[in-house]
Amino acid sequence: MSLFYRTALVLLLAGSLASYGQQAAPTPTLTGTFQGVPFAEFARQVAATTPYRLAYDPAQTDSLRVTLTATGQPLAAVLQQVLAPAKLHFSVDEASRRVYITAGEAVQTRLPDDFFRAPAPAPAASASPGPVLAEAAGPARAPAGRVYDIGLGQAAANGRATLSGRVRDARGESVVGALVYGDVPTNGVSTDQFGAYTLTLPVGRQRLNVRSLGFKNTTRQLNLLGNGRLDVELEEDITPLKEVVVEGEKAKNVTSLRMGVAKLDIKDIKQIPTVFGEADVLRVVLLLPGVKSIGEGNTGFSVRGGGADQNLVLYNDAVIYNPTHLFGFFSAFNTDMLKSAELYKSTVPARYGGRLSSVLDVVTRDGNRKQFSATGGLGLLTSRLTLEGPLAGGRGSWLVGGRTSYSNWLLKQLPSRTLQNSAAGFYDLSGHLAYDLNERNSLYATGYFSHDQFRLASDTVYTYSNTAASLKWKHTLSSQLYGVLTGTFSRYQYGLRSDRTATTASELAYNLNQGGVQLDFTRFAGSQHTLEFGGSSLLYHIAPGQLTPLGAASLVVGTTIQPEQALESALYVADRFDLSARLALDVGLRYSLYNALGPRSVLTYQPGLSRSENTVTGTDSYRPGQLLATYQGPEWRFSAKYMLNDVSSVKASYNRTRQYIHQLTNTTVVSPTDNWKLSDNYIQPQVADQVSLGYYHNFRSNSLEFSVETYYKLLHNFLDYKDGAVLLLNPHLETDVVNARGRAYGAEFLLRKTTGKLNGWLSYTYARSLVQVNTATDQVNDGNWYPSNYDKPHDVTLVGNYRFNRRISASLNFNYSTGRPITLPLSQYYLHNVLRVFYSERNAYRVPDYYRVDLAFNLEGNHKIKKLAHGSWTLAIYNLLGRRNPYSIYFQAQQGQINGYQLSIFGQPIPTVTYNFRF
Repeated sequence: MSLFYRTALVLLLAGSLASYGQQAAPTPTLTGTFQGVPFAEFARQVAATTPYRLAYDPAQTDSLRVTLTATGQPLAAVLQQVLAPAKLHFSVDEASRRVYITAGEAVQTRLPDDFFRAPAPAPAASASPGPVLAEAAGPARAPAGRVYDIGLGQAAANGRATLSGRVRDARGESVVGALVYGDVPTNGVSTDQFGAYTLTLPVGRQRLNVRSLGFKNTTRQLNLLGNGRLDVELEEDITPLKEVVVEGEKAKNVTSLRMGVAKLDIKDIKQIPTVFGEADVLRVVLLLPGVKSIGEGNTGFSVRGGGADQNLVLYNDAVIYNPTHLFGFFSAFNTDMLKSAELYKSTVPARYGGRLSSVLDVVTRDGNRKQFSATGGLGLLTSRLTLEGPLAGGRGSWLVGGRTSYSNWLLKQLPSRTLQNSAAGFYDLSGHLAYDLNERNSLYATGYFSHDQFRLASDTVYTYSNTAASLKWKHTLSSQLYGVLTGTFSRYQYGLRSDRTATTASELAYNLNQGGVQLDFTRFAGSQHTLEFGGSSLLYHIAPGQLTPLGAASLVVGTTIQPEQALESALYVADRFDLSARLALDVGLRYSLYNALGPRSVLTYQPGLSRSENTVTGTDSYRPGQLLATYQGPEWRFSAKYMLNDVSSVKASYNRTRQYIHQLTNTTVVSPTDNWKLSDNYIQPQVADQVSLGYYHNFRSNSLEFSVETYYKLLHNFLDYKDGAVLLLNPHLETDVVNARGRAYGAEFLLRKTTGKLNGWLSYTYARSLVQVNTATDQVNDGNWYPSNYDKPHDVTLVGNYRFNRRISASLNFNYSTGRPITLPLSQYYLHNVLRVFYSERNAYRVPDYYRVDLAFNLEGNHKIKKLAHGSWTLAIYNLLGRRNPYSIYFQAQQGQINGYQLSIFGQPIPTVTYNFRF
């Protein structure tokens, strides 16, 4: 029951009790002339000339015109004459001086005489209730023609009022990124990560429109009188051949202020064929313009020439340091748990920091608030299961999911003897809780744990694991201001255990812990003005390595690398505003402060010389909590959009980012034994400046999207390595690394079709990534520029999906890219009677070019609504053409010769079958 009718019922009850036993008041009369006036004007004149107020549903009277002349006529007679043609009824409550107008039976304004008596044995059927008006409606689907009264009893300032609420789907899931607008789409807003929106509209009769990918277009009729709230439930669109499926994203690439941003919908991710038949977020990310793979079969990625460690991967705001499973063939995320994934590679919001190249924000679903349900899949290598259900009668929900693998049988089928004698497996578990304490307060809790273990043709067992947790409290301070307090914890650890021989038996352990707190505020000053501000603090603690002998016979010397810790804090503010209907700006500033902390012992070196064991002059000791080094500086964020016309725009952006933690690796692919190093006295933070310019144009009623983005990026103080660098269990890493600077530039072309039976995208990227090491103490390649490990100039990607009918669809991927750089041994020579190898200049050669074709067919079950379970089959062929793309290039000395070898993991087509289910 709406607030309007709850109020009306209270007034009726009070009036009935007050007038019980009293005589009826004199019959009201009306005098006036009305010539074709709207009923709303007639009601206002009645209120002005009589002590009575009319209560009615505007949707039932908006087409009614009043033409009559009344001279002292009874109000009841006049109303009968006016309302009869529209088949409306009225009731007069003399106690409250209100007249209730309804389309159904008339409202009873007096309690029956026997109301307080005991009910009769056979109660009479009650009258059908009248129409329900709502000041704030729940998320139930609205009947056609229903009008919501918003802000009753409130005075709107300057003829405008603020409407807020949440958008959810039929299961109670928050819908992120839904477009909410009044009569003009360009003045609309998008829902945030909680599905919340705030929109300022003129008072009066309004039409609220809600659009989102995969849902039917939804409209609500409003009578906006003042500030209020309206929650909207969207109905899933199960007719994928209609253009309306993607209308929620129509023109967003043109009208949105952000550039270099890609939002991945989980429904689209599940259509794209991937290795071993399991939907994979990171593999779809690799198909985006400007994003390049760093190795066959690996989910590590490089964005616009940056390193794999320069990507911030978040899982509900908690950092995931190694987002891969099984040698990098699988990502760490269970797709059934996810709502969306958003990649920022150009315009990075001010609230994010700590990485140079990109932010990948992975968000889980909240869970089903209506009923218990389950989804899962059975594949050749992995299985998964996700369960969800409501809490506290729909005020909250829970979501739990897990995956496991059984891949050893496949390793024995591979041609490589090394892999045949290997073993590998993983599992991960994740859970999420969402609970609304009340209308203003909501809690969200997320937990994640993963574990991998493998052995490569030896007795050495590798293990690594990720742990992540986040807790959020969202508090709405007003209709225009809300805040989110977030606490996070992340841990990454790995270990190596070898016990083949008693004398060399040992175990290595590595551990990285990160805890943080962040407070974010968002203030909606209007549909054309949004202010965001807040702060964060992170505490790092790293145990870089501990080697322990196993057993009394082991000759391994135990070694422990001293731990590191640091505090990283930041404050930020960002303001988005529209200067005109065509020009919009987003200006932000993030100021970060980093403190390296003791306890720590730090070597000192002779100034002006390269750091090495031969240039050590002494040691400085720092107490617990004492400052070793402090770094700080501003991080500017700026973006602008200018609309050329309704279907095209130009955008520009500038970003400065800082990174205080570095990944140290001798390989280009992500390895579980990679180390993370904090900035200290010698290793300075990385800094990047990026300028981007883009043009965006839509064709054929926004069904075809075209864009081209160009960028130029400068990088300072990132790490490169000296020849022969030792990174594992090195107590003085500063002696084997050198400060480098880099530059990256390129252009990204994208053509995307979003509607119809055939959809997908075609992209081409030209990108260069160059490095220079030329300091007073260290040079590489004589101080000249050389290609970075991630320099792959040309990349072409085609992603296509074709739906034959509602049950059968096919998907195709094609990817081509230039081979990555490599340093090759060119010859051998003797020096002091010792055979040595002469190498080329760093990264002077390239591995063979890469290309791959994947194909998948999806067969869904019938679409009956009432079924115990809904199932589907996916048949995928990875590497359809059998291309032997290199996984690694390595060299071996054999009989005085150095021979090169190329290892290809997927040198032949890999067919897979997966059964997916939900109930």
